[in-house]
Amino acid sequence: MHIPPHENHNKAIVDVDDDTVPLTFFNIVKLRQHESFISTVPGYETCITVAHGTLDVMVQGAGIATHHFEAVGERDSIWESDPSAVYVPVGCSAQFVCLSKDAEVFVAGARFAQTYLPFVVRPSNIDAVQYGSDETKTHRKIKHILGKKPPGRVGRLLVSELFTVGAGGWSGFPPHKHDADCPPQETRHEEVYNFRFRPAHGFGLQLLQEEDGRLGQAFHIVHGSTLKISKGYHPCVAAPGYEMYYFTILGGLSQRPLIQYFQPAHAYQLETIPGIKDMIEKFK
Repeated sequence: MHIPPHENHNKAIVDVDDDTVPLTFFNIVKLRQHESFISTVPGYETCITVAHGTLDVMVQGAGIATHHFEAVGERDSIWESDPSAVYVPVGCSAQFVCLSKDAEVFVAGARFAQTYLPFVVRPSNIDAVQYGSDETKTHRKIKHILGKKPPGRVGRLLVSELFTVGAGGWSGFPPHKHDADCPPQETRHEEVYNFRFRPAHGFGLQLLQEEDGRLGQAFHIVHGSTLKISKGYHPCVAAPGYEMYYFTILGGLSQRPLIQYFQPAHAYQLETIPGIKDMIEKFK
């Protein structure tokens, strides 16, 4: 489940048809000024998100007109401003050229069969929301890049950036899962997270627990950790004193995830925690 940080040399970190999360794809591409990269992921729609830097992006293929998106990306760091991105349809390739001194690019993908039109996501298109509370140490902000209202048509790919608010705290809480395909109660969606911390020597824990109540697993996450989540409840937490960011990718069997929360009868007894019921209602 946990892929430690490493130099991937612009090769996929979570490749197509992955054994654990076959519905998703993830790559990190690092470029210097004037360098270029061609991203082609057959059978997956993808989203080219600029973590930092500025790119020119050209999308072509699948019998659609070539689209050229200029100067995509306006920030120097994930901790500054809002992201920019380009949606790349199934059957298309994206060639991007680094215009800035350097750039880091997240390539997120979800398995899909239909081909839509490419489009660009600018900071003005980002759907920003906040959840949780300071009292429960669950306050976080989410920047949906491909969420409920992207500026174009998307199949099954959801892409977001999530930040804990303050130094230390929980995310993915209340604990929830989305691994069973039984709508309208729940839908199957696999996830990939890439974590960053500020300061960069920060750390945290990613928890995974099966529905049957057995003891789960805990993964030590650090700056650059990648997590593959195929099933189970999956809250995570940043250690006190550190801000936590993670880039999130969801790929599923349907467009929007329906999630199941821990039931009140569970050992966690969520209903005894002030504000939790209200938090669950906001997620629905």
